[in-house]
Amino acid sequence: MAKKVVGYIKLQVKAGQANPSPPVGPALGQRGLNIMEFCKAFNAATSKLEPGLPTPVIITAYSDRTFTFITKSTPATVLLKKAAGLTSGSKRPNTEKVGKVTRKQLEDIVKAKEADLTAASLEAGVRTIAGSARSMGLVVEG
Repeated sequence: MAKKVVGYIKLQVKAGQANPSPPVGPALGQRGLNIMEFCKAFNAATSKLEPGLPTPVIITAYSDRTFTFITKSTPATVLLKKAAGLTSGSKRPNTEKVGKVTRKQLEDIVKAKEADLTAASLEAGVRTIAGSARSMGLVVEG
């Protein structure tokens, strides 16, 4: 018999830096899940990623107080800011440009996010990420 799912928890946790403090502790604690077990498993699963990159995770909580989790790729905006060397996007994206990204950088981001993008091809993925870049006030070159 399959375990009964009691809920899903969506969090963004820095790769390799999960600890029992908020947001992880309270989110797992209210479902009665073992917080330290999740932290150790998450840190092990994200050990190959660059430490500190925000990593979305979806935790499935079961009625017997066990859990499974799936990590997603880092958000495109974080990767775009890293590629452009910025700390934040433009406050007025259509009038104030704050940085530049090249087509090669966009292709690298699409390849990194390949599993989570719904784009049919590399070109479609580049157009999607380029739209995100323009929304942040970045100029796309190439």
